[in-house]
Amino acid sequence: MPGIAEAVLADGRRLPYVIRDDPPRGGMKYTYFAPDKSYVVQFFNNPMIAADPNTHRRLEAIIGKYNPTRPEADGGAPGNSPSMAAYFADLFCWPTATVCSPEFGIVCPAYPENFFFTEEASLALPLKGRDKRSKWFTSSRNRQYLEPEEVGDFRAMLQLSTSLARSIRRMHQAGLAHSDLSCNNVLIDPKSGSCVVIDIDSLVVPGLFPPEVVGTHGYIAPEVLETLDLPSDSPGRKSPSAYTDLHALAVLLYEYLLMRHPLEGPKIYSPNSPDEDDYLAFGPKATFIEDPHDTSNRPPDLELTVHDMGPYLEELFLRAFVDGLHCPDSRPTAMEWEKGLVKTWDLLHPCENPDCAAKWFVLYDVQRPVCPFCGTRVKRENIVRLHLKSPLRGRYGQWMHAGEVDVYDHMPLFKWHILANTFPDEKTSREMQAYVCRHQGQWLLVNHKVRGMTSPHGGLVPVGQAVVLRDGAVFRASGEDRGFLIEVRCGR
Repeated sequence: MPGIAEAVLADGRRLPYVIRDDPPRGGMKYTYFAPDKSYVVQFFNNPMIAADPNTHRRLEAIIGKYNPTRPEADGGAPGNSPSMAAYFADLFCWPTATVCSPEFGIVCPAYPENFFFTEEASLALPLKGRDKRSKWFTSSRNRQYLEPEEVGDFRAMLQLSTSLARSIRRMHQAGLAHSDLSCNNVLIDPKSGSCVVIDIDSLVVPGLFPPEVVGTHGYIAPEVLETLDLPSDSPGRKSPSAYTDLHALAVLLYEYLLMRHPLEGPKIYSPNSPDEDDYLAFGPKATFIEDPHDTSNRPPDLELTVHDMGPYLEELFLRAFVDGLHCPDSRPTAMEWEKGLVKTWDLLHPCENPDCAAKWFVLYDVQRPVCPFCGTRVKRENIVRLHLKSPLRGRYGQWMHAGEVDVYDHMPLFKWHILANTFPDEKTSREMQAYVCRHQGQWLLVNHKVRGMTSPHGGLVPVGQAVVLRDGAVFRASGEDRGFLIEVRCGR
């Protein structure tokens, strides 16, 4: 029979939680919910871990000076403003306090409701109340049981991929490593394009607290798997770190965008031993299924490839799974992934096939504007690209290429599309500055709130007025010194 118990926190506060006979139990902890389900109280399965002073110190550091979800003024991460803390509070399920009584444990926010399946999510399986772990959406075997509106589209997967890369970048900037980044510890909601990183309490604090876990099958870096049998104090043994996070991050991003695992191909590494075959496939002999130099593990039916992800992500995936698969120093950083994903977002184009399941694709080649998901070709009159040029400092009137944006009807433009040296991270305003629309057969860029925007003829474009996007037109996006020069190219 459920009852109410009370947790005494390290700071003296008391929080109620609901006792039940069969609390949800994971690999390291079991969980009780608050009466209103706004937070959870978790205790450790292993009393020895709970009694370990290192566990206490680790959690104090994670909840305090390394915490990106708490402002620096309140004891959180250095440089963290209230707005930055609020931003990352949506991307992490970060512990908020430690529990002293009735035993040692932690308090965490409960997962937001959108990360739990509803009754309508599947007509074939009773999924109501289960959390949305990544494999439900990236495994074709699991996806078939979900209703179409539950699985989102390609744009949503790209959006949550960007959020995940940003989360891991922020964590690594703080000097932390997750140590068990996997499909089980990142919940995703493709309907809203959002994700949340969970199981934060086992983070590695380099130089202070070693990892408690090795990782999850399929996401463990090859060098960790290869050296697992060495003694824990051996100098040759590789432990979870920021470098191994980068392998797991690349695996997750590949799964989100291409719906398959990057190392699971047809190659047989040990025909007489399934265990040895598995060890070699993910450890010392791991081979990327799209390796351009070694096709031994390539499936015969690869229709969608990293090339279809556009130039920025293709380069990053090849670095991650060719150069960096067995060489951790060569792996792209989380910041590089974040930048590549942001650039790729600006190349998104809506598929003109109303029945296309992906709905969006990366239009990286205007000479071959074809959706790789369904094969639909984009009409030439619907291809409009803005080439952004930033001013060269100290060289008046000289410009350099700074990026390109593929536009579509009702596309919003933000500060990073208007001003050079602006990046859409947690510090940047998401307030719309302008938008593109198609009106009476013409493509227009409407000034929503930019000061100093000029037309191709040099006249001022007031707020509420528009620039006609004709092929070859050139205009200033803003009157500020950092304002981009925009060159328009249509159908090419």
